[in-house]
Amino acid sequence: MTCIAVAMSSSATQIADAIRRTVELGALFTGWWTYRRRRTAPGPAEVATLERRARRTVAAAMFLSGLAMLAVGVYRFFRHEPGGNVTVGLAVASLGLLVNGFFWVRYTRILRRGPDPVIAGQLRLYRAKTVVDSGVVLALLAVAFIPDHPVTHYADSLGSVAVAGYLIQQALTSGTH
Repeated sequence: MTCIAVAMSSSATQIADAIRRTVELGALFTGWWTYRRRRTAPGPAEVATLERRARRTVAAAMFLSGLAMLAVGVYRFFRHEPGGNVTVGLAVASLGLLVNGFFWVRYTRILRRGPDPVIAGQLRLYRAKTVVDSGVVLALLAVAFIPDHPVTHYADSLGSVAVAGYLIQQALTSGTH
């Protein structure tokens, strides 16, 4: 769906969002695989290695997503193009906001029962995804409803840059915990 949304629009936020969602899919798979794999790990050293690898993978995904969003946002700031039809992208981002918010709350509740480094990494990822989806929804709303207004150019480009900064900051702090 995200690729279809990008094909329908030239919004910087939408392009960056598609890149972000693709990279984060790999991080989610790594977290799931680590969570399942550590049950059969032969000892605490192997569990620690798996958890460290999962934490670094999530951090790398957020960092790479942030860099991609930063590049698209900066490029589009200087080479603005009207957004096109962002309806599908807005629907995807809105659903992403709801789903990611749900998992953020769910993982927060799970961690209240006891510490778990893999779940903590997933919590940070879903928190970042929820914040990013909020920014994407706001930027795409501007593109959808006031496409020719000068503020839309800034909302689209600078929204991508702001979200990129947040993702990079989260990646740098997540990789060290």
